[in-house]
Amino acid sequence: MFPARPESSAQARAYVREVLARDDEPLVEAKRDDVLLIVAELVTNAYRYGTEPDEKLLVAVLTTPKLVRIEVHDPRRRRPHMRNESGARARGRGLHIVDALAARWNVDDRPFGKAVWAEVDR
Repeated sequence: MFPARPESSAQARAYVREVLARDDEPLVEAKRDDVLLIVAELVTNAYRYGTEPDEKLLVAVLTTPKLVRIEVHDPRRRRPHMRNESGARARGRGLHIVDALAARWNVDDRPFGKAVWAEVDR
């Protein structure tokens, strides 16, 4: 669990980096970097749009011989959506990045909010 704050993105990346380092089948560096960037984008979206002050978000990691799955759970039901790309806007590109790097991603409703997940093939 991480607090809904900007620094949670870095904390979540450090947590996922540690999980990946302990995996029996290490990822190649480029794939690891993709996973960490996806974590940063999903956590940033969760604290900006899926939480209120003093709420928490959960980051889960699943590794298998075929993929790495990242889930970011937050307490809001509001589903994220990709905005139209605009070079003029400083924000709003996170899901485009996730879409480009992940083999698959989606949103699952949960009893108390939602989970946004992404999978990176090994």
